[in-house]
Amino acid sequence: MLNTDLITDSQALLDAKASQGHATRRTALKAALGVGYAASVLPVMAQTAIKTSADGLTAGEVMIDVNGFKMPAYRAAPAGKTGLPVVLVLSEIFGVHEYIADTARRFAKAGFLAIAPELFVRQGDAQSYGEMAKLIAEVISKVPDAQVMADLDATVKWAAANGGDAKKLGLTGFCWGGRQVWLYAAHNPAVKAGVAWYGRLVGQTSELNPKHPVDVAAGLNGPVLGLYGAADTGIPLDTVDKMKAALAAGNAAAKASSFVVYPDAPHAFHADYRPSFRKEPAEDGWKRALAWFQQHGVA
Repeated sequence: MLNTDLITDSQALLDAKASQGHATRRTALKAALGVGYAASVLPVMAQTAIKTSADGLTAGEVMIDVNGFKMPAYRAAPAGKTGLPVVLVLSEIFGVHEYIADTARRFAKAGFLAIAPELFVRQGDAQSYGEMAKLIAEVISKVPDAQVMADLDATVKWAAANGGDAKKLGLTGFCWGGRQVWLYAAHNPAVKAGVAWYGRLVGQTSELNPKHPVDVAAGLNGPVLGLYGAADTGIPLDTVDKMKAALAAGNAAAKASSFVVYPDAPHAFHADYRPSFRKEPAEDGWKRALAWFQQHGVA
């Protein structure tokens, strides 16, 4: 698992720098959001990468206002429908590339308004980095959790004004995004349920990351389903056990949370465009995710 523990600037400074210095980057992202794959994951395993059609959907990029900052996001929803349940789709460290956009379309085909916000846009263009270590050092390591929470709040507000029913709010995320699922489920009282795919549960605290999932587990607003792999070398099973213990000592939503640990699955087993993809756990996890949202009032 990739370490993303860091140090921070104030939100105001981050927004100011973003507005002043990243106009060109935002334009580049706008042209490419959800199209193609991040440079650092190439070459793509084309034989396993899933391609979901946009037929019958309203799909593509939108811009979400976050206190005057325009954040790109990929939106997919059944065409012509309103009052839709909302699912936020939180990316891995590679940003909103084709895999994340395709995942949003899969949710839209299941009847959701799915939105994948580009949560790294103030810090850089995650898709353009060909070297993972450099991506982490120059972009991911500079993203404060507080910024992410505010961006997701703005995304929910946008959804409510654009065909979504914010009273039926769920979210899912992968790796970096999986960690954020746990945090946001503790942050927003409107969250009905979350599904976290192999998100890191513990870590060193810092100004950027003052708390980790295990620290907020007892106070979740909606139950979270954790989908993890026993062969994930970056997330030891003893950290899953620590999270289970924290959940068991928590409130009703914490106690209602659950884990599924797939015995032979590595990290990123849902990522159908990577060698880590494992078809059976990925398909089983997807079915469980949809059922989880149905069970807990999102669908």
